[in-house]
Amino acid sequence: MRYRITFAAGLAIGYVLGAKAGKARYEQIARTARRIAESPAVQETAGLVGAQVNNAGRAVYTKVNEKLPVDSVKDFLARPTDEESDELRTSDLNGSGPDAPAR
Repeated sequence: MRYRITFAAGLAIGYVLGAKAGKARYEQIARTARRIAESPAVQETAGLVGAQVNNAGRAVYTKVNEKLPVDSVKDFLARPTDEESDELRTSDLNGSGPDAPAR
């Protein structure tokens, strides 16, 4: 019980002190953050990082597209699985594929 009272008292003291210095301190931090974000060095670095991320994204997209050339999700889902492909190849070799004449 003693720990709860100590915790509640600490919470109350922190709230009161934070409320008194809160708005002014918040404005000071916000001004500093804006000044840093608007500095030319940070803007230049952000532009370079953005360009590198964009280029990396294009490279990944190109490599994935080479491995999995899919025009749409519908086309992708319509493709047979590996097991279905094996079964189709086996049935075609045995002459019992979908185009084989009925017996």
